[in-house]
Amino acid sequence: MNRRTFLQSASALSGILTIPSRAWAKKSPMKIHFLRHATFLLEADGVTLLIDPMLSPKDAMDPVANAATTNRIPMVDLPINEASLKDKLAKIDAVIVTHTHRDHWDARAKELLAKDISLICQPSDKDALTTAGFTNLLPVEDTIEFKGLKIHRTGGQHGTGEIGQKMGKVSGFVIEQNGHRLYVAGDTIWCDEVADALKKHAPDFIVVNAGAAQFLQGGPITMSGDDVATVCGALPSAKVIAVHMDTVNHCLLKRTDLRRILEEKNLTKRCAIPKDGEVLSLI
Repeated sequence: MNRRTFLQSASALSGILTIPSRAWAKKSPMKIHFLRHATFLLEADGVTLLIDPMLSPKDAMDPVANAATTNRIPMVDLPINEASLKDKLAKIDAVIVTHTHRDHWDARAKELLAKDISLICQPSDKDALTTAGFTNLLPVEDTIEFKGLKIHRTGGQHGTGEIGQKMGKVSGFVIEQNGHRLYVAGDTIWCDEVADALKKHAPDFIVVNAGAAQFLQGGPITMSGDDVATVCGALPSAKVIAVHMDTVNHCLLKRTDLRRILEEKNLTKRCAIPKDGEVLSLI
């Protein structure tokens, strides 16, 4: 394996994923700077996108209610300091908000981001984002083009039954660069919408929100360990990146739990679990 593939940082995950079967074009690869929970920076062909910003410092927000634990959130700090954060925010081209729950779009993000930044969102969130003072919204019905990238919106299910309905509409997004695709599944369990997105877009990389987030009633509202394994099996050519753990009190599946499940299922080479602050080069 080319030692430069997938993970740039010197971590225990280095080399965990093989080179995709379809060779990337001779341009700079996509790069992820994973920050925390579902928040990361994506660099693609000279364009920098910020995904699902939760930028509050540790313990700044009340815990998610009706959950098994009552730790204030975020339970960990961002892996970069305030000056570095503001420097990075000044250089982004757009923000993708998969949905407006506060662990994906918090008050600190609304405060720090320029009100005229391009905000890529699901159409149902347009009013909420406008009310927050943002003026350059790019709602995606199906597909938009942004600075040479194609961005497709996909569906999802934020849980099942009555709780799933109460959680509201959520979306995923596929970012396409020169025919190669990164699928950000968003807050969803394994469902027909995710299966359809994999079949339609055949992504090279898939970012899944794990954590098996759950309330005291009902089932998980984000992917469980078994869901992550199902994603790995559904599209064997793709590489999976599991995030959304160890940060919010209702996410009961920890990184250590998911790693054990992947080991039991022989999937550790198919799925990476990045540490906060880790940089991943997707080639």
